[in-house]
Amino acid sequence: MTRTARTAEQSPSRPLRVTIFNHKGGVGKTTLTVNIAASMAVLGKRVLLVDSDPQCNLTAYLVEEPVVDDLLDNSDSAAGSTVWSAVKPVAEGTGEVRTVPAIERLPNVFLLPGDLRLSEFEQELSTLWNECFQRKLKGFRGTVALSQLVERVALENGIDVIFYDAGPNIGPLNRVILLDCDYFIVPVTCDLFSIRALKTLGHTIEKWITDWKTILELAPPSTYLLTGLPRFLGYITQRFRIYRGDVASDYARYLPRIERSINSDVITVLRRLNPELASAPMGQQELGQVKDFASLAIGSQSQGRPMKDVAGAPTDRRHDAEEVFATIAHNIIARAAQRP
Repeated sequence: MTRTARTAEQSPSRPLRVTIFNHKGGVGKTTLTVNIAASMAVLGKRVLLVDSDPQCNLTAYLVEEPVVDDLLDNSDSAAGSTVWSAVKPVAEGTGEVRTVPAIERLPNVFLLPGDLRLSEFEQELSTLWNECFQRKLKGFRGTVALSQLVERVALENGIDVIFYDAGPNIGPLNRVILLDCDYFIVPVTCDLFSIRALKTLGHTIEKWITDWKTILELAPPSTYLLTGLPRFLGYITQRFRIYRGDVASDYARYLPRIERSINSDVITVLRRLNPELASAPMGQQELGQVKDFASLAIGSQSQGRPMKDVAGAPTDRRHDAEEVFATIAHNIIARAAQRP
């Protein structure tokens, strides 16, 4: 990777970049991201949340509806301040990525607002990706546009940890997001569909990494490039019910199947490509378990705050959520600190 302008090895102080990723929908990626970020902030980290899903769920979670409408209505203008506003010149071929301000939505938690029109950039990314293989400078510049935006905003705000909120697909936008991350975390629910989705996850990321390795060899010297080595940090089991202090039997039967699938369909696949991509010992990949918080999760979304701070919710439920997400946040920080 001597061709890159910055890599994790060359810039050890750069913010940690993470995404909670699963191409299956309905696994609670956005809710996990918000609550883990809030817990990291309590631990003293400054966190940047990047709403990189054209559905804008993260922005709608943290920003009042009238403000979201205003952001979207003005994102095409010179004063636009969404992710689309930043990458629009690249998508339209009129210029370079421009910096937009992050919004502090929770103490030490900043947001780069999303945009429905980010889907237009995603369409352009397919062409830009192919242009990288043709050694066209436009392709390289476009492919790294989102990464450059995030790097600038992180520097301006003294960010320690960056979380991309990615959509539930394996499209070109998520490809550049994963390749820009140091780590990815897989959320899984206790059902058959979630387990089946894991079967393609590892192979998809393996192909993205392999293709990017080829692009690295084709890149002009001193070009800003993605690091292209997203490591599997662990998985989070969630949305199960508790019976007498333990996981209810209907859900518990899926736990060993989830672990086996993670080992065979993600870890084994990535280790074949590069042992460093999944270095945690077998059986130690779970970062935490998030039970079904039901109304507390709904309150978190409607109030735009983490579960631990939901107004009107029972104190014991809020404390349960606070402990769960604090544990996950601590585990992420601890495991990432051991990265090669």
